This record gives sequence, C-alpha cells and structure tokens, in this order.
Amino acid sequence: MAYGSTAKILRVNLSTNTLEVETLSEDFYRLYPGGKALAGYILLNEMPAHTEPFAPENVLVIANGLLTGAPVSTATRYIVSARSPLTNGYGESEAGGFWGPELKMAGFEAIIVKGRAQQPVYLWIQDGVAEIRSAQHLWGRTTAEAQETIRAELDDEKIRVLQIGIGGENLVRFAGLTNDLRHFNGRNGMGAVMGSKNLRAIAVRGSQRYQALAHDPETLLALGRKLSKSVRENPLSWDLQVRGTPGLVEPLNTAGMLPTRNFRQGAFEGVDNIKWEAYEQQLLTARRSCYACAVRCKREVNVNGQPSPYGGPEYETIGAFGPDCGISDLQAIAKANELCNAYMLDSISAGATIAFAMECFEHGLIGLEDTGGLELRFGNAEAMLTLLEQIARRQGFGDLLAEGSMRAAEKIGGEAKFFAIQVKGQELAMHEARGKYNVGMGYAISEIGADHLVVAHDPGFINPDSIQFKSAFSLGITVAQPARLLNDEKMKHFYILEKWGSLEKVVGYCFFGPSPRSFIHPDDVLTSINAATGWNLSMEDVLKIGERATNMARIFNLREGFSRKDDTLPERIFQGLENGPLKGLGLPREEFERALTILYTLKGWDPETGVPGMERLEALSLGWVVGLLNVR
Repeated sequence: MAYGSTAKILRVNLSTNTLEVETLSEDFYRLYPGGKALAGYILLNEMPAHTEPFAPENVLVIANGLLTGAPVSTATRYIVSARSPLTNGYGESEAGGFWGPELKMAGFEAIIVKGRAQQPVYLWIQDGVAEIRSAQHLWGRTTAEAQETIRAELDDEKIRVLQIGIGGENLVRFAGLTNDLRHFNGRNGMGAVMGSKNLRAIAVRGSQRYQALAHDPETLLALGRKLSKSVRENPLSWDLQVRGTPGLVEPLNTAGMLPTRNFRQGAFEGVDNIKWEAYEQQLLTARRSCYACAVRCKREVNVNGQPSPYGGPEYETIGAFGPDCGISDLQAIAKANELCNAYMLDSISAGATIAFAMECFEHGLIGLEDTGGLELRFGNAEAMLTLLEQIARRQGFGDLLAEGSMRAAEKIGGEAKFFAIQVKGQELAMHEARGKYNVGMGYAISEIGADHLVVAHDPGFINPDSIQFKSAFSLGITVAQPARLLNDEKMKHFYILEKWGSLEKVVGYCFFGPSPRSFIHPDDVLTSINAATGWNLSMEDVLKIGERATNMARIFNLREGFSRKDDTLPERIFQGLENGPLKGLGLPREEFERALTILYTLKGWDPETGVPGMERLEALSLGWVVGLLNVR
C-alpha cells in the first residue's frame, strides 16, 4: 500500500475464539480513512440498534488514525469506540502514546472485537500474526502488575500493552484503558465494554515503519524535522513542553474559570497549593513524550516521595480531585491519579462523581448510613481516596457511584439530579462553560456526552493579532469574537472548528498538535495527509472528512433515541457562579438555544429535531444511512 495505510483489519470473535484478517480498499479509505470515521462506519453497519452496552453483541472498535505512526510530532492517536455504558449512545475515547504506532508497525489499522470470552483472555499480535491467550492470571491485578507479567511471559520488554484494569473488570461505567501505564482512553466507559467481553489486554509488537506505507515518505520526514524545530518557536507548544497541562491551573483560577466545589464556584482559595510551582517542587521528576513527538507534555512524578509507574496528574485530574472536590492537598490528588491509573478509571468522571456525592452529602440527601460512615464533605481527601478504592471494586457506597453521577442521582432522588453536572450521562471536564461559551456548546452537542475536545477553546479567537487566530485563517475563520458570546459568527467558528477537530480524530493527530490549538499550521496538516496518501486533497476535502465522521456518530445516537433535547447543559451552567472574577455569570439560556438552532442550520440538520437532512448526507456520501433512520 502507498497511501499511509496497511488497510488490514483484525477481526476477533471472542465467543467463537476465532480471528480473521480483512483488507479494505483504497476507495473505502478515501471516505473512512481511520480513527473516528472508520469506527463510526463499523458501528453503524455491524451493531444492531439498541444493543445493550454490556451485551456480547456490542462491537468494540480500536482504530488507528490514517497518520498514526507517521514521523511527525503528535501523529500518535487511536480511537476506542463502542456503544457507551455511561451514555447509552455513541462511545469514543482516544489516546496517544506508543501503542497505536506499534499496532500499525505490526500490520493492522484496526481491531474489531465481538462476542464474549468464556474466561479472561488477552490478545497477542506480532507482525501480522495474532493469537488469543489466557488472562486468568491477570484478572484482579493492577495495570502495572499486568503489564510486567505480559512482558515477562512473552519475553520482550518492548512490547506495547493496551489494557483495562480492575475498574473495567467490575464494569464501572466510566472505566477506561491505558497503554504503557501513562496514556489513557479515559472517557465514555470503553474499558467497561472491554471488561464485559472478558478481554483484559492487547499486547502488540511490530517491525514495519510508516515510511514504507507512505506515498511520499521524504516529504513526511522533512515535515517532521521542520515541526520538531518549530515546537520551541510557538509559545503554545513551548508552554506545553515546559509545564504541560498542569500549567493551566493558575491562569484558569485567575480568570475565574477553575471549576470548584462541583462547578458552583470559579475560583479556589487553595490554588497556591496545587498550581504549577507546587507541582514542580513536590512532584515533578522528568518529562516524557509520545511516539516521535517533540512536544513532551507528559510528566513523571514522585507520589509521597516514591516514583510512580503511572506518570503525573494532568490538569483535568488536578481539577477534578482538587478544586472540584474542594481539596488542596497535592499529594492526595497525585495519589488519586495513581489509583485511577492502577485500576483504570476515568479521572474526570471519577472526581466529578465524587464531587457530586459531596454536594449531596452536604445537602442531606445522603448520610453516614449511606456512605458507610464516610464524612463526605468538600475538602475531605481521605474520604475521596477511600471512595476511589470502593468505586473500582464496586464495594460499599462506591458501588452506586460506579454507575456515574446521572444514574446515582436517579437512585438518590430529590434534588440530586441538579448536582449531577453531566451531559448525556458523561460528567463535564474541568473547563468552565460560563467563561468559554463555545466550550459549553461543545459539551452540549458532543455525541459522546460532555467533551472539552470538540473545538479549540474560545480565548484563542479573541485577539485578531494572536498566533492562534492567524493560524485559523486557512480554515475560514477571519473575524475575532469574544469568549462569552454565541452569535452567528461564533457558530460559524464552531462549525468549522468541529469539522477540524473531528478530522484530527480521523487521521490521528493529537489536540496538542495542529493549530489553532498548538503549533502545526493547518497547511502543514494538509501537506502531511497528502504526502501520506497521494490523494491531492484540498482543505475543503479534509474538512468534509471530519464532518462525515461527526454525522455518522450523530446518526448512531439518533438511531438510539437521542434528539435535540439531549443537546443541552446542566441547569447549574445557566446559573451564576458563586465567586471569582465571573461571579454571578451564567450562560444565557435563550442565547444558547438560539445559537443551537443556528448551528443545526449550518450543519444541514433539522433545527427542531437535530436530524441531518438528506441533502447534507448526500453531499457527505452518507446517503446509505437512510436505511438506518427516517431522514428527510
């Protein structure tokens, strides 16, 4: 192949214990070139409607991006997709690291897993050959123990291991996956789906290099060298290298956009104990990277004086277990991160669900008799750590919280539903929608539930002279807009940026790579795609690829019963913040609803129902979905 792909898919049926290899055509890849697009196509075509998330019939798809493994910074990502046990809709979680590139080196673009093994198993893939092996000796062990065991068993320390943990084994609805213990498919409960299939891990080793698959490998290599040098020239990527995502804590607090005490407040009085300087002094020991990436945004840490095998907490984890739970003990936050990674829980949903429970406790909706004696108040780090253990093992009060905040609120009753800060069942990430309105729109319209990676965030488009804004010109964004506004032009921004963000998930770029979020200019992204494929695509062409993937995910949700009413925000986001520079500010409800209608219209969707129109589907080569849904 000479268009950036092996075109080979490994099909695994765990019920029948069979493996098959399928080769897809180049024409197919032009429409569904990996990642989100490939996953969406497979789920729509191979999973019956209304399949229960934990049923053997749920289809688990692990799909590399078209560029995953290319010698270009941040081209490392892969998608894990299935029907989500957290939202009951289209499920998706992406990660970087080394596993995705290694899968491509081993000869496969994707793995499709169906059925359920009778006993725990893991997959072993090496240079185009796969086998199913027993994992009974791995069940119940931490992710670090399991990885060490697999590598020793296969006698190769360089094997890349993607795995679930105890959380996935116990079907915690927000359980995730990890590769190399430091890179995470955290969101949407994909680890629980994998656990429901009794599949503990997928170990991979390959020897093929991406250059052998590319149409123009020399251009790719030259672009890779150019981008590696440009990391230090761009302040956005340079800041990621120096401080990583933990550097966001203090500036967001200063701006009044640090979610605190279950999103009631926007500023945290204990911020000095958890900001970057404290992180650097108390935790940091080294910086790491993903495959072929010059950004090096990953952090190695000591926790309570001991080296952690799991890497350091990212901003989202600090925010969720810190301010959102009212906790300013950085060591406790780092320990929570370690527990999540050892048991493989999504740290965002775990922290946010505990914050929800803390507010329920403080309002008397639950008491000591419910929590097993835990004084579940904001700021209680010991209770937070105890609950994490209980959630992973589905013990005590943790068994209820393992269902996620939406289901826990339904069980608790009363006002609890107002304290569950979620969309479609997935908890909000630690970015304040009342300060960044397009982020709020992203939370609402995202097919996977609240997701902060739908579009580049609003502050990058305020100043027309900024690097971020200028880099968006080639995408069609030409008019600067305030962060706290939802007018027609802002929705045009959203529509373009959503397509661009979706494209990244199709081709395998990290959110911290392409502009306008970071340092890779959109024109260089286009160059990399064309060098890999030889397809001579235009910017309009690649944006259409992203839009096609988003529409397939939308169709999946509509088939499962979702509608416009699900594209909304928690009631709290429409209410005013209790403190900080944005005190009293809530996202205006009428402005939000009007903007949603504008956005639907731009996307070619029915403004009342959110169903994609036939004209738009045909333009995206998606006319075949008509048989799945009654579209006009």
